[in-house]
Amino acid sequence: MSERLIQPALVVFDWDGTLMDSVPRIVSCMQKMAAAAGLSVPSESAVKDIIGLSLWVALERLFDCYDAQEQQQLIAIYREFYVHTDQTPSPLFPGVEEVLVDLQRQNILMGVATGKARVGLERAWQETNTAKFFQVSRCADEAKSKPAPQMLEEILQHTGVNAASAIMIGDSCFDLQMANHAGMPAAGVTWGVHDEVRLRVEKPRFILNDIRELPERLRQLNTVQA
Repeated sequence: MSERLIQPALVVFDWDGTLMDSVPRIVSCMQKMAAAAGLSVPSESAVKDIIGLSLWVALERLFDCYDAQEQQQLIAIYREFYVHTDQTPSPLFPGVEEVLVDLQRQNILMGVATGKARVGLERAWQETNTAKFFQVSRCADEAKSKPAPQMLEEILQHTGVNAASAIMIGDSCFDLQMANHAGMPAAGVTWGVHDEVRLRVEKPRFILNDIRELPERLRQLNTVQA
């Protein structure tokens, strides 16, 4: 049998730490939230290790906070810092818009699966003028937290694309675990929260060191028997 390369029909991106350089701002706001609430301030590495999870799951892991009312109070403090007070820049990573334009020109469907709430993703889209690139998205307040596969399963259902014809792109092991649970190929990026060693444990199809490598890597992704 001969072999042919098949490019994915759907690319699903994580947001924070993958497309947007928002990790420093998240760390800053989480530490400020803890200080304001009288909690032990977590280290930078501890906060980075929960980025990608839904906020309430992050609070459970960082502060052993399981009470729903307490979680909502902490989330309100965090969002006040993130939206109104903290001035840490959170631009798109270099090359992101260039890559999104490239994929759009190739008629590849694009989606987002994020630990942000819907209002946070919509705000980020407005700030970066990038909503126009994405046909579908799922947020932390609409589905079970990563690494559960619900976000990706609903995205696949919405687009009608099967898992083998899609790929998840993310900077955390939670992104790759979510893809594995959904039976979807995944790729890791090294400029976010988890390093290449952590990412390779989840057996991604490839690892990116620059987002601008993505279009060519997608063209070469899947080898199947023809």
